[in-house]
Amino acid sequence: MVDTIFIGGRVFTGTADAPVEAAVAVGGRRVLLVGDQETVRASAGPDTEVVDLAGGLLMAGFQDAHVHPAFGGGQMLRCDLSAEHSVEGYLAVIAAYAEAHPDRTWVHGGGWSMDVFPGGTPTRQLLDKVVPDRPALLTNRDGHGAWANTLALRLAGLDRDTPDPVDGRIEREPDGTPQGTLHEGAMTLVSGHVPVATAEEAYAGLLAGQAHLFSMGVTGWQDAMIGAFPGHPDNYDAYLRAAGESTLLARVVGALWWDRERGLEQIPDLVERRRTGQVGRFNATTVKIMQDGVAENFTAAMLEPYLDGCGCATANSGISFVEPGLLREAVHRLDALGFQIHFHALGDRAVREALDALAGARTANGVNDNRHHLAHLQVVHPADIVRFAQVGAAANLQPLWAAHERQMDELTIPFLGRERAALQYPFGDLLRAGARLVAGSDWPVSSPDPLWGAHVAVNRTVPEGEPGEPFLPEQALTLAQALTAYTAGSAWINHLEDVTGTVEAGKYADLVVLDRDPFAGPPEEIGSTRVVRTYVEGRLVHQA
Repeated sequence: MVDTIFIGGRVFTGTADAPVEAAVAVGGRRVLLVGDQETVRASAGPDTEVVDLAGGLLMAGFQDAHVHPAFGGGQMLRCDLSAEHSVEGYLAVIAAYAEAHPDRTWVHGGGWSMDVFPGGTPTRQLLDKVVPDRPALLTNRDGHGAWANTLALRLAGLDRDTPDPVDGRIEREPDGTPQGTLHEGAMTLVSGHVPVATAEEAYAGLLAGQAHLFSMGVTGWQDAMIGAFPGHPDNYDAYLRAAGESTLLARVVGALWWDRERGLEQIPDLVERRRTGQVGRFNATTVKIMQDGVAENFTAAMLEPYLDGCGCATANSGISFVEPGLLREAVHRLDALGFQIHFHALGDRAVREALDALAGARTANGVNDNRHHLAHLQVVHPADIVRFAQVGAAANLQPLWAAHERQMDELTIPFLGRERAALQYPFGDLLRAGARLVAGSDWPVSSPDPLWGAHVAVNRTVPEGEPGEPFLPEQALTLAQALTAYTAGSAWINHLEDVTGTVEAGKYADLVVLDRDPFAGPPEEIGSTRVVRTYVEGRLVHQA
């Protein structure tokens, strides 16, 4: 029985480099037919819904290979700063939230951007102006830093004598007093005091995150952080509940968090969580290892030191969160146990350490189908480009970041130096060297809109405002390559390529209707494309 037919536009099947003139019939949760308009119309019955694409494009649902929906949805339900991009806007949102929630003992949320503040470091005094009466802690957009007011710092016992943790840094005033910005592991000194969200709040956050991703055409993903964190309950439990109650409609692979405070003794716990973490459309079959931080706060692990404001080398080359020897042994054991490993590897040293560990695992364990991948890849040394294909590691791209904007131009390039800055986000080189490309957003770090990501991958300019100079345009992808990374590529990384990722007869009808055909217009308009409808297994889950 044909439930729905899609006519009146073109179809990007994902099996060719360009859309085809075709129509699609769907029934029984799957694609039944991809053919000419006349044949597909003839397959319709009296109860078949006819969807007119009106010149738009039908394609496979996007799949986000690195995203945090439970946290993103939870942030949407708390003090969410992500819609603003100015000091005044942030303070107005915080003040309004505090006034609307007088019963909350903490003002907690996030979404601020580093480039809004001088040096990327907002002060406690600025936050004190709008929240003077209770502690406040707001994580930044990338999750690698937090902004605390004076009461929060005082409650946590932080003062000029508090040492920096080994995996983080406290920004300080001239006399050593904590300034209000906390980087990486220093966040936990305060966030450990924040009341943990309830299980109901975590569940609501996950469903809110799912709805938001559906609105962007995302029908499946890999959650890159499954675990409990200060102020947040274990999202593992929220996923199990949603999967068990069939409210999780997307197909999700969960990346179990590698606790860098522990060692190899945690592996049996991960094995047990994998065993109990495969319910319905949720499969916790991956381990996430965060190997370094981010370049903007100088915690991304680099082969050479960062520069200072004068262009001179400093003593700091970032942080390897997992000691390389331990990393190699952990990867060896996890690979032998059949886990997929999902690395956060942003700096060139972190990338090399991850590739070295994978090379060692391949030598010890042989070739397998675990499909390991490295995410972010901001700086990759040219000698390591070819190693992705050699060790069978996929390149997990967050394309939206590969553009000139204030965070790049003011907080990154000056401290990397011209030569190293030219090695950033080498999408084209990775593809030409045979690496398999998959794509994600890292939402709520940045927008989850795959069409914005595809816009930047193709144009290497921001999708909104004045485009400006393209950022290393020799690393651009074609539109087909970018969309394939977001669909068939990410389906492959999640071991779902047999049932999703392309529009072919027999595959699940995870489909997206776009308001236009981005292949037909100029590349600089790709980011203006919008999602009209999103389907999961033929079920309409979003309509604009």
